[in-house]
Amino acid sequence: MTLVSKLFCNGMTLACITLMLTGCESKQSDSTDPVAPVSSLTGDVKIDGSSTVLPISNAIKEKFSEAYPEVNVSVAGSGTGNGFNRFSGKETDISGASRPIKPGELEACKEAGIEFIELPVAYDGLTLVIHPENDWVKQLSIEQLKKIFVGSDAVKKWSDIDPTWPEEDLKIFAPGVGSGTYDYFHEVMAKKDKAELRKDMTLNEDDNVLVQGVAGNKYSIGFFGVAYFEENKDKLQAVPIINPSDDTAYLPTQENIASGKYAPFSRPLLIYVNAASLNNAQVQTLAEYYLQNASETSEQVGYVRLPEEVIQRGIANLDAQKTGSHYVDAEGQSRSGSVADIFVEANRVE
Repeated sequence: MTLVSKLFCNGMTLACITLMLTGCESKQSDSTDPVAPVSSLTGDVKIDGSSTVLPISNAIKEKFSEAYPEVNVSVAGSGTGNGFNRFSGKETDISGASRPIKPGELEACKEAGIEFIELPVAYDGLTLVIHPENDWVKQLSIEQLKKIFVGSDAVKKWSDIDPTWPEEDLKIFAPGVGSGTYDYFHEVMAKKDKAELRKDMTLNEDDNVLVQGVAGNKYSIGFFGVAYFEENKDKLQAVPIINPSDDTAYLPTQENIASGKYAPFSRPLLIYVNAASLNNAQVQTLAEYYLQNASETSEQVGYVRLPEEVIQRGIANLDAQKTGSHYVDAEGQSRSGSVADIFVEANRVE
């Protein structure tokens, strides 16, 4: 039996249970069509959160809708922080995140009585991009990036970074403050120094707007998830970033992201599923489908698959409905490290 068939049967079983218990409306599938069987499963699933995770969720929605056309899946990408606000407000069933949940967001969920299952789905490489006609930047170090992005005294012109570079104003495009990508970049670049990112950047939650901004100005620089670079690589170029551990510059290729060489900008992407929503057959079925197809779909949209053992741990946690976070400890402090080391049962705190 194929995966789709298994999922279809699973959905049918859950749908039947739902029908018996709730009497909700359903439509019989066309049994005369042997090529494209469809499920009678109905209902709504609401997804919001990270714009970085958005391409994965949209691709999952498209595939899922072929087998479950009567399930209405709405997908939005208002940013990780904004998504968690809606999630803790019980407005959504699933929240995408380009960084793990913060202690404050976890507390908001607890206060609202929301339990969730935390599920890593892919790797991303936060990608620094410049205009394709930029012929002076060959690579950037963390120290140079801090000069560009951190503090009220951040540099204004390219020549302020390197005197051999053009004496032209920098144009900077970055995700909005409600974005997990903004949070992740701030954590890597400024948090340890108790500093902030510069305030005069052009911010937008829509990564496509950032793409247009960088592509439209020769002296621009910006950052977002690698999938948006892969989709627009004909109008942008990625900057090799010097890994501080070996002083070697790496591009955000799938190999470099998966191996950790693209440091410090390799990161996990996650989804958070409201445990109460799993009482609805359509949410349970979509969440299972999402995990079963996360690796293949992530690669198709430009991200990097996680180690298979991490995906299998997520599937097991979803099946057992193991709630809580692996990234916030019992004292309410955030954990950091590789997803393979963090996403283990010993670190799960309900």
